[in-house]
Amino acid sequence: MDTARMREVLASARQEIAKVIIGQDQAIDMTLATILTGSHSLIEGVPGVAKTLLVRTLAKVLGCESQRIQFTPDLMPADITGTSVFNMKLNEFSLIKGPVFTTLLLGDEINRAPAKTQSALLQAMQERKVTIDRETYTLSPYFTVFATQNPIEYEGTYPLPEAQKDRFMFKIPMRCPEREGELLLATRTLGEDSPESILESGGVQSVVGMEELGALRHALRGIVVREEVIAYGVDLVRATRTNPRILVGAGPRATQNLLTAARALAARSDRDFVTPDDIKDVAEPVLAHRLILRPEFEIEGVTVEEVIQTILREVAVPR
Repeated sequence: MDTARMREVLASARQEIAKVIIGQDQAIDMTLATILTGSHSLIEGVPGVAKTLLVRTLAKVLGCESQRIQFTPDLMPADITGTSVFNMKLNEFSLIKGPVFTTLLLGDEINRAPAKTQSALLQAMQERKVTIDRETYTLSPYFTVFATQNPIEYEGTYPLPEAQKDRFMFKIPMRCPEREGELLLATRTLGEDSPESILESGGVQSVVGMEELGALRHALRGIVVREEVIAYGVDLVRATRTNPRILVGAGPRATQNLLTAARALAARSDRDFVTPDDIKDVAEPVLAHRLILRPEFEIEGVTVEEVIQTILREVAVPR
């Protein structure tokens, strides 16, 4: 499969999702990049900006099996992975599979559950396997987690542990739409073509199956990343570990995600090579959720995004 076909599929998927999701073009592109690279993403935004609706629509576009977990403070790890239950009739234990046994998993409001519950996804996200009662089960090779969260300043939320955040390729910000987009949304809501009704009535078509998705992922490996561009990505991530304003920098997984995400961006642009600008464009969504600022700089109002932009200006760009 060539990059032209890849771009065609991505354009069709974007068009189908846009039937339901209004004014969130960047978020749509990053969710598609997540699927294309076989990664996972964290979607953050205030209530009502269509975080859950975006993932539900994506499942329709992919035509794949999906499950939803509503994270709550009383949710237990076994509610996610499943558990073994003794079958009196068969006189043996039988596995009752949890919602993690699916292709596309929506973890809704993941930061409303404590770290013990969140950790149930760690093995599944990293290895696409899950261990229940000492038995290890293999998940779908296309298993993908999209977790939504409300900003930490909202009441009743728990910060995600660093190990959990590092398994997400992107933190995708979803903000309120511009006035034109919100006006269109309001108008459609009062009519018969509201976003929810379009999704439920079958107005969104599947544009890619699992077999073709596998071919797309394989074709992505054919996009060339020159040695100097690889070095540029490595230097950007390493700079987060030495910046005086950062307490905890990004690890090697961030380097892998940065380069893989840049490949997906090149594919969207119908190119068979990655440029330094591709690296720059994905740096913030790949790095922002992985960095912890020093408290003294947080008190001064410095943001992670500002620090990343400073690093992008300081690290030499290859020619």
